[in-house]
Amino acid sequence: MSKHAIHFGEKVGYSLGDVGANLAFQMMMIYQLKFYTDVFGLDGAVAGLVLLIAPFITAFADPLAGILADRTHTRWGKYRPWLLWTALPFCVFYILAFTNPGIRQPALVAFYAAITYILLLSVYSFNNTPYSSLGGVMTADVQERTSINTIRFVATSVAQFVVQGLTLPLVDHFGHGNAQRGWTITVVLFALLALGCFLIAFLTTHERISPPARQRMSIRRDISETLTCKAWIVMFCLTLLLFVSLALFGSGMNYYFESYVDPYSLARFLNQMGLGTTENEAYSIGFSLFNTVNAVVQLLGVLLLSGYLARRYGKKTTFIVCLFLTSLFTALFYLPTGHDVLLIFLLGILKSLSYAPTIPLLWAMIADVADYMEYQNHRRATGFCFSGIVFALKIGLGIGGALAGIVLSGFGYQPGGALIQSASSSQGIRIVASLIPALLFATGLLVLLRYPISKQYNENMQAELASRRELENHTQP
Repeated sequence: MSKHAIHFGEKVGYSLGDVGANLAFQMMMIYQLKFYTDVFGLDGAVAGLVLLIAPFITAFADPLAGILADRTHTRWGKYRPWLLWTALPFCVFYILAFTNPGIRQPALVAFYAAITYILLLSVYSFNNTPYSSLGGVMTADVQERTSINTIRFVATSVAQFVVQGLTLPLVDHFGHGNAQRGWTITVVLFALLALGCFLIAFLTTHERISPPARQRMSIRRDISETLTCKAWIVMFCLTLLLFVSLALFGSGMNYYFESYVDPYSLARFLNQMGLGTTENEAYSIGFSLFNTVNAVVQLLGVLLLSGYLARRYGKKTTFIVCLFLTSLFTALFYLPTGHDVLLIFLLGILKSLSYAPTIPLLWAMIADVADYMEYQNHRRATGFCFSGIVFALKIGLGIGGALAGIVLSGFGYQPGGALIQSASSSQGIRIVASLIPALLFATGLLVLLRYPISKQYNENMQAELASRRELENHTQP
């Protein structure tokens, strides 16, 4: 093993931290809006407003988490201990966000939804900002960094499979007709699993990169150098656009399967696949199968394509091509009729395969941005750099969910299921699941063209930073 190599077990341990986070994040991205409209009974516009306001109210949490993490000094390092400190609060607030304790009045339900979602997003910031920063200080080796993030997002695909593929069957199994009971038990199971993942990630990882020895801590310089960094601005805007798009697509496809896809055609397709399914079960089983297939395809794409394409063509070029294809296949979801079930599944496979290589590259590129800032300024603020990206992620999730709720409400969506939706509502569902997210993916592609860190530039930069760090180690008393 070379001096730069990270043991495989540590990479897996680190990846479990993102499994824990994604057991909640995937639920927020795919099911939060649907849960608010069909279980809490909120109007789509009201539910969307909750999803929009909460990230802005918790905006302080992301930079604060980054600033505090950068200034944390423990025997475990700067970023690792936050996984331990936030594990239990994260799981408690996750459960509360999907549980109605018996509130009936609509205004109070909306208030409760907002408070619990704010708490969940706040603790997510204090968990995920240090966690993401940790990935940037485990190694400076470009290939190892890509490897760490590839394994991380293989694990994320497993979490995606669990949440997107098993949630609805588990809700039905535990609920026995009581949706709230089914959701609560399901989320409790996911929360306990997340707790174990956070603890393992804390116990198995190590920090190896420290700020330059003579660096003086300055919040003002952290802020100014980050907000004026071209590479950081590009990654902030890209992350924002990606997660608006993902939230729109995830929420939209949930409604798409329930209210647009013909239940008889879906049931027949599932029966041909060997899954004994009635029309009443078609939405639950069909949407779960759709998500499961896409999670498996995405997992294979991350494993087989991401590292290979990044090594051969560079992260930026790979990201641009894959994002173009993702935008194209997302837009094509507008075309199938409710009876074209096979076509819908094929488009899902193509879209997932196209997007898969970008998943680990996003976070590897953000780690490169932290290096880029150190390269230019001779200062490092990894936590603050990542905090802005986590903020963009949260805001994107909120805007995407809000936009989906507002558009659906504008097209006349009525909470409660497929049988009461109008033709106008079905049209709105198709737009939310296809054209709007496709347009935003394409906009992200245009933003990415401005990213200044090419493959050659990154290699030269890492060589220079390695020389600086080696010189500092030799000159330290």
